[in-house]
Amino acid sequence: MATLRDIKRKIEAVRKTSQITKAMNMVAASKLRGAQQNMEKFHPYALKFREFIGRLASGVEDSSEYALLTPKEEVKTVELLLITADRGLCGSFNTNLIVSAEKFIKSKSAQGIEVSLINAGRKARDYFRRRPVKVRKSYAGLLNKVSYEDARRIGSELIELFETGGADEVYVLYSHFINIARQQPSIVRLLPIAAAEQQEGEKALDYVFEPSHQALLTDLLPNYIYVQVLESLYQTAVGEHAARMASMENATNNCKELVRTLTLIYNKARQAGITKELMDIVGGAEALRK
Repeated sequence: MATLRDIKRKIEAVRKTSQITKAMNMVAASKLRGAQQNMEKFHPYALKFREFIGRLASGVEDSSEYALLTPKEEVKTVELLLITADRGLCGSFNTNLIVSAEKFIKSKSAQGIEVSLINAGRKARDYFRRRPVKVRKSYAGLLNKVSYEDARRIGSELIELFETGGADEVYVLYSHFINIARQQPSIVRLLPIAAAEQQEGEKALDYVFEPSHQALLTDLLPNYIYVQVLESLYQTAVGEHAARMASMENATNNCKELVRTLTLIYNKARQAGITKELMDIVGGAEALRK
C-alpha cells in the first residue's frame, strides 16, 4: 500500500499537471478566436467563388479547351492532399483524419487506382512515413499561420501534377469545422473542376464577360484551386484549436477528479495511521497497569 508521502506526491504532481492543461486550454481558446475570425471572413468568399466557377464551367461548350475542366478518359492515379495538425494533445482530431485517409486509399486501391499523398502536417507525415503508401511530398507548419502563399504553392503543384498526367484526379481531405464541439473529416475533389448542376426550375444566369469567357476562365480556374486549398487550411486550423481546447478542458476536469479521489485516499490512510497509533498507546498503557 502507498505511504502517505507517496500519495501526497501524487496529489502535487496531478495538481501541477492540471495547471499545465488549464494553461494549454486558455492558449488554445485564444488561438481559436483569431483563427475562427479569419475563417469566418474568408468562408463566404470561398463559397461564392465555388458557386461562380461552377456556373462559369457549366456554360463551357467544349471543356477540352481547359485542362482543369477536362476529366481523364480513365482514372488510374489519384493524388490526395491530406491536411492534419503538426502537434497532438487534441483528442482524436488527427486520428480521424488519418483513418479517413486510409479508408479512401483502400477504397481506391480496391478499384485498381493508385493513390499517392501530399501530406500537409507533421502527424500525417510521421504516420505514413512508416506505411506502404506513396508519399510525394510533405509539409509542416502550415497551420501555424495560414497564408495565401502556402495555398498557392501547394495548389500550383497539384495543378502541375494534373496537367502533366501525374494524377488523373486530385482530392483534398481536411477537417470541416461544424462547431466548437464537432469537427468532421471531409473529402472534396479539386481536379477536374466539376461544373455546377442546374436545379430543376432554376433560371440560368446570363453573364456578360469582359474580357472574354475564355480569358476569364483561364485566369480564374487556377485561382479557384488556390482558394479551395486555403479554405481547407483555414477550416483545419480552426478545428485543431477547437479540438485541443476541448481536450485540455477534459484533461483539467479529470485532474480535478483525480485530486479529489487521491485526497480521499490520503485522508483515509492518515486516519487509519492515527487510529493505529492510538491503539498502540492504549495497548501500552493497559500493559503498564497490569
